[in-house]
Amino acid sequence: MSDVIVYQGESGAYSHLACQAYFPDYTPLPCASFASAFARVRSGEAQLAMIPVENTVAGRVSDIYHLLPEGGLHIIGERYLAVHHQLLGVKGARKEDIKTARSHPMALGQVRKKLLEWNIRSVADVDTAGAARKVAELGDKSVAAVASRLSAETYDLDILAEDIEDEAHNTTRFLVLAPNPIMPVLTDGPVVTSFVFKVRSVASALYKALGGFATNGINMTKLESYMVGGSFTAAQFYADVEGHPDSEAMRHALEELSFFSENLTILGTYPADEIRNLG
Repeated sequence: MSDVIVYQGESGAYSHLACQAYFPDYTPLPCASFASAFARVRSGEAQLAMIPVENTVAGRVSDIYHLLPEGGLHIIGERYLAVHHQLLGVKGARKEDIKTARSHPMALGQVRKKLLEWNIRSVADVDTAGAARKVAELGDKSVAAVASRLSAETYDLDILAEDIEDEAHNTTRFLVLAPNPIMPVLTDGPVVTSFVFKVRSVASALYKALGGFATNGINMTKLESYMVGGSFTAAQFYADVEGHPDSEAMRHALEELSFFSENLTILGTYPADEIRNLG
């Protein structure tokens, strides 16, 4: 029996495509929610999870930043998937027949200009593949889904318009999660370290906490803040930096960060994807 990789969404989702593209020897398993995907890896039902964290057009997947520090999993890799959206309709439908298009809000945000141009109203759904399934079940020629080619095949829908994303660079970054960390060897090549932290309540704490990365020449590629504990004053930060914790520069930077932080949790150190390396 092959190993299992879980993803959020239904069969045909873009996360399903990412699983097929990067882990073809694993059996993809759909989950109703991100929390469910995390739980299945923790329980041993699955060995890996493929989780989207950001898109070049629609921005971050906000739910993930709350789950990552609490989910009990470790980041062991990153993958970038070029996202090409299709307008899908039932058999016999034409693009001119479509009045509404269903999809996940992030996908709708990536095709907003095209839908406006075609005077098609957006309807938010739980995920792209689920929207495609519902369109197939409805059998209404005026209702379409914005989803993948795999969804068209899975739910026997026609592609009414191809590659309708507003921007050619439309790409989603995924994190590969596992129950245990896999630390790359320091000399193996470029790596990314991801962590979350909460700064101490002192003047200029964030500036001081991050200063060590600048003085030690560590490139920080992502810094996101989000609220925790139901308070507008309790901000936690998620960061990606290009560096290995065993390098002298990173050790100094993390020591400085720890001094000005109430807590610091390393989520994983993993090889940088080739797309990141190419800039």
